Amino acid sequence: MAKKIGVLLSGCGVFDGSEIHEAVLTLLFLEKAGAEIICMAPDMVQPGVINHLTGKASNERRNVLAESARIARGEIKDLKEISASQLDALILPGGFGAAKNLCDFADKGADAEAHPLVRELLVAMMAAKKPLGGICIAPATLTSALKNQGLEVTIGNDVNTAAAIEKMGGRHVQRRVDEIHVDATGRIVTTPAYMLGPGIKDVAEGIEKLVAKVVELA
Repeated sequence: MAKKIGVLLSGCGVFDGSEIHEAVLTLLFLEKAGAEIICMAPDMVQPGVINHLTGKASNERRNVLAESARIARGEIKDLKEISASQLDALILPGGFGAAKNLCDFADKGADAEAHPLVRELLVAMMAAKKPLGGICIAPATLTSALKNQGLEVTIGNDVNTAAAIEKMGGRHVQRRVDEIHVDATGRIVTTPAYMLGPGIKDVAEGIEKLVAKVVELA
């Protein structure tokens, strides 16, 4: 029976949602591994919208679930409909949406709080000892939801982000873009991806390893 792996998206686009390369690579490697993929996102108004051509803020209003559906080709669930019992594992791609929409780490750093539904699902997954994957900045999302749990994660080598993770009760471990870090106790797998880059072929190496390990642990 195929393992049911959730992919928690946060919008569409690196500056205000899910990083598209990271999300698509995650979906590709999950499908190649024979997993049943369950995409999800919170049904909420985005706190901010960025014009990805200019890099400047836009006055548009966008919905995180509707934007995430672009990546999932419409096959996506409202996060409130998902429980840990439906999943064997869960992966969070990066992109600023992970730090803006799934939690407020982008604004509050070490004082960040996760979106209530995100926190509820992550707490339930960890309590059930089901593996979690975090890509790029998403390890900060995991740590904000699972504070003071001593999670071992990597976002690469960014000093400020690593310090904030440790202040939230996590432990940061430096890794290269083609590497993963596995917290065997918490069953958490993380990789730096575009926190280091520089290109899609580089981030693909770490993401492929992350997906393989999450599926193995599930």
